[in-house]
Amino acid sequence: MEKFKRLKNEGNDFVKTGEYEKAANKYSECMKLNTEECTVYTNRALCYLKLCKYEEAKRDCDHVLQIEDSNVKAFYRRALAYKGLQVRKKNMAGI
Repeated sequence: MEKFKRLKNEGNDFVKTGEYEKAANKYSECMKLNTEECTVYTNRALCYLKLCKYEEAKRDCDHVLQIEDSNVKAFYRRALAYKGLQVRKKNMAGI
């Protein structure tokens, strides 16, 4: 559990400095230790949104909502992921 907290805090620190790829990697390491901790999934979803990885962000939010069906952050970030996917789809249609 101590390693989990350390990795999560390191991920949070990377988010604060805008290093979203590094933060996402730390949260992924956390998930190997505990797959039921929703905050690391919503945090990683935030990183994916910042990196324009909308499908990955949506997947993380879907996972959280299976565990906590009223998680507001998961709903909000999934909506942002859907919005990003729609914009990408429209841009691809114009090519």
